[in-house]
Amino acid sequence: MLIYIGADHRGFELKEILKKFLQENGYEVIDVGNDHYDKNDDYPDFAALAAHAVSQDSINRRGILICGSGAGMNIVANKFESVRAVSINNSEQAKLSRNDGDSNIISLSADFIDKEKAEDILRVWLKTPFSGDERHKRRLKKIMEIENGKAF
Repeated sequence: MLIYIGADHRGFELKEILKKFLQENGYEVIDVGNDHYDKNDDYPDFAALAAHAVSQDSINRRGILICGSGAGMNIVANKFESVRAVSINNSEQAKLSRNDGDSNIISLSADFIDKEKAEDILRVWLKTPFSGDERHKRRLKKIMEIENGKAF
């Protein structure tokens, strides 16, 4: 699995920690930036790079986005086709987002979670498969119909 990771200035330090954590656990990681701390950078730039990459192969790629609240990155990521981005603050949410919603991008809040919690969230999120239950498939199909403008 290929993982794209990106962060703005508020998430930069946590991104660097999590990138190392992922690599040490055998994941292939592509850092879409920022590659240095820049207090004037903008989260949409990095969220768009990661989400675009995930949207190109939403089955085999995942994204991890980090900003202050997690919300801004999440909003941007969900503008891309086939992206199911979620803003997560604990491992139970991470598990449910994968099991039920087959999420492929996770947005983390550098202001509200620490290194240990973030690592725990990623561990659970990356190891939890999509359940494939019919009700979840049905709901994902409806999301795709909305995405493609066929719902209304």
